[in-house]
Amino acid sequence: MSKFLDKPASDTLYRAIVLLQTEEECRNFLQDLCTVSELKAMEQRMEVAMLLDDGLIYSDILERTGASSATISRVNRCLHYGAEGYHTVIPRLKGEKEKES
Repeated sequence: MSKFLDKPASDTLYRAIVLLQTEEECRNFLQDLCTVSELKAMEQRMEVAMLLDDGLIYSDILERTGASSATISRVNRCLHYGAEGYHTVIPRLKGEKEKES
């Protein structure tokens, strides 16, 4: 883990996120914490991750999301060599979608 992510302030942030109990609480917290552009960037990365997981190719993802090839590549790298965060969340999100269907 990087030195930046190993600080007590990081722990406080992660604990705060874990304490959120609803989607609305999460939305409100992130809107207070982040700028609009930061939120849009995170939302775009999540969408790219979902599409990569679905097997879409870069050009299709770029067309659907407007994400740069650098962003798509970075997300893809995280999917393959990252901290497994996407791999934790994506199946859960897909499971929720299946329950709604």
